[in-house]
Amino acid sequence: MPALLTDLGTAVTTLLARVDGPVHLALPLGIGKPNALVNALYERMAADPSRPLTILTALSLEKPTGASDLERHFLAPLVARVFGDYPDLTYVKAARAQALPAHIAVREFFLKTADYLGNDAAQQGFICSNYSLAVRDMLAQGANVLAQAVAVGREADGRRRYSLSSNPDLTADFVDQCRTLGQPLLVVAVLNEHMPFMPGPAEVGEDFFDLIVDVPQGHHALFAPPNPAVSKADYAIGLHAASLLPDGGTLQIGIGSLGDAIAQALLLRERRNGEFCALIETLDHAAPLAGRHTGRFEQGLYGCSEMFANGLLQLLDAGLIRRRVYPDLALQRLANAGRLPAAPSLAAVQALADDGALATQLTPATLAHWQRLGLLHPALQLDGDRLRCGELSCANDVNLLPAGMLGTAWRDTATMHGGFFLGPRAFYQRLRDKTGDELADIAMTRIAFVNELYDSPGAPEALKRAQRRDARFINTTMKMTLLGAASSDALGDGRVVSGVGGQYNFVAQAHALAGARSVLALRATHDNAAGLQSNLVWSHANCTIPRHLRDVVVTEYGVADLRGATDAECVQRLLCIADSRFQQGLMHEARAHGKLAPDWQLPEAARHNTPEALKELLRPAREAGALPDFPFGTDLDEDELRIVRALKKLKHASQHPLELLQLALASLGPQRAVPAAYLQRLGLDEAQSLKDVVLRRLLAANL
Repeated sequence: MPALLTDLGTAVTTLLARVDGPVHLALPLGIGKPNALVNALYERMAADPSRPLTILTALSLEKPTGASDLERHFLAPLVARVFGDYPDLTYVKAARAQALPAHIAVREFFLKTADYLGNDAAQQGFICSNYSLAVRDMLAQGANVLAQAVAVGREADGRRRYSLSSNPDLTADFVDQCRTLGQPLLVVAVLNEHMPFMPGPAEVGEDFFDLIVDVPQGHHALFAPPNPAVSKADYAIGLHAASLLPDGGTLQIGIGSLGDAIAQALLLRERRNGEFCALIETLDHAAPLAGRHTGRFEQGLYGCSEMFANGLLQLLDAGLIRRRVYPDLALQRLANAGRLPAAPSLAAVQALADDGALATQLTPATLAHWQRLGLLHPALQLDGDRLRCGELSCANDVNLLPAGMLGTAWRDTATMHGGFFLGPRAFYQRLRDKTGDELADIAMTRIAFVNELYDSPGAPEALKRAQRRDARFINTTMKMTLLGAASSDALGDGRVVSGVGGQYNFVAQAHALAGARSVLALRATHDNAAGLQSNLVWSHANCTIPRHLRDVVVTEYGVADLRGATDAECVQRLLCIADSRFQQGLMHEARAHGKLAPDWQLPEAARHNTPEALKELLRPAREAGALPDFPFGTDLDEDELRIVRALKKLKHASQHPLELLQLALASLGPQRAVPAAYLQRLGLDEAQSLKDVVLRRLLAANL
């Protein structure tokens, strides 16, 4: 029976009393961290150098603050409105400032993207690990405390129910392995009423925990990043990717503008199919690909993604994600063959018997098994050689079962499996608002289930293979070599941008599953202070996905199918979807290394891969409202969006001297009036310094 603690200071004291020596604190990634407890523990231990603390986690989140005075002024009211009383993590602020006490260390296996490139301590403390191996690696670091934010619900009689909510991903396996190995582990739950209560695999009994902390500070708002705007390039990638997914297939996508673009493209394919088909025909000019899938969804999709992102929730609510999977191989095989009724029936009994999955006579074990799956009525009993259910009775022979002895619905089924979730405020609210039956379709579960094909608790490999038919695992990469190797987690000099996460897991699955494909989405270029650069390169020092696992690559300019291709074919197909401003240089390098024939030339259709051409191709769809900037809404109002666009132009110009000069010259002419509220929002309403006066004029020129 866990101890219930209702005072934060007492909770910290109790935790420290239960653990001898150094504390190795494991925390879930993302929003599953119990910030209030972590901060109180950190502050207590920071003051006591005799007690070392190591924090083992991933994706430690912090409210945005802005890199300039303009950004800070703009963000302050937005952050207050969107993030509410979400408390930042004290250790994150210290780690960012490289000011952690000498006896405190932070070890992460996935960093917030690009936030720690210049942070030596974070780079040195990074643990490079596949998501599916993170439990193993955290245990190797000596984790002896696990603390997590937990959702709480109540039964009609007032009894509490507990859910790991956003993060059953690693926690269940972590606890299981520690207990199996006999490794001491203190498991601490901190209740948070804002966490959506997720039933099914995410629900645990109170004996799962050693301490349950219920304090006012624990019931805070969740970290809720606003939806990002979707660019033209992202939409083009999303449209291409949406045409690769067969009806009845399995889908994995991630967070961010690319994930939203793919989800919106799938919705367009379903709801405005003619427009979708026309767009694919228009965009497919440079690298035509056989086997596109452009029809509406008759069977629907099954979602299986380590991250249950907002785009997937939109597809679920729209009914595109509706292909149901079953926790039993016999049922799943019948479903795949189209022979399983939507609800238990005598026809289902007959089909299972015909396949040899249901013996003629029930035993106590098989009776319990089929009751657990919902085929048989929960009140059905085995009485000698007879079956009894209320007033009904028959011989123990499944061929004689009356319909009244059957269950009413299949149990423990799902249309979506996820490991963790993170999203905007509306995403969390939608989950909180869903009914029990709606939530039952979403099974938040272990990463061991989602990211691997190997046997995992309750899910043998054969079952996973049957469920994940025609899978398309769509992930984002940063750079791709012309020979098909992908770099998704680090720069060429070794500095970590984010982490491998589960990308390698899904690429490996795609090659191990019949009918599956790995799809790597790549923006063709990136633009920063170093200038415009191609993301398709000849070589790159960091490799996340080796070239022998190359499969499908999508840029805004088309699709390259690399599976089974020769090196020359791989080079040629990637060149066809590269930005045309870099194609000649890439061709020269490929020829110099003997990988491209001297007489090979780009097809004419692939020689016009430019942002300007892409803008024109997408213009009709944009004007028709098919590809909105924010397909799933935004937390920003119209004035804030206008200011953001102006600030982005200024920031981009600040990295490009010629562009900045052009803006400065434009600002010398007649000025349009800037609303006083905008100037006040940005702290420029009483501009006195030369810098503020210049910024005010530049802002006016860009609104």
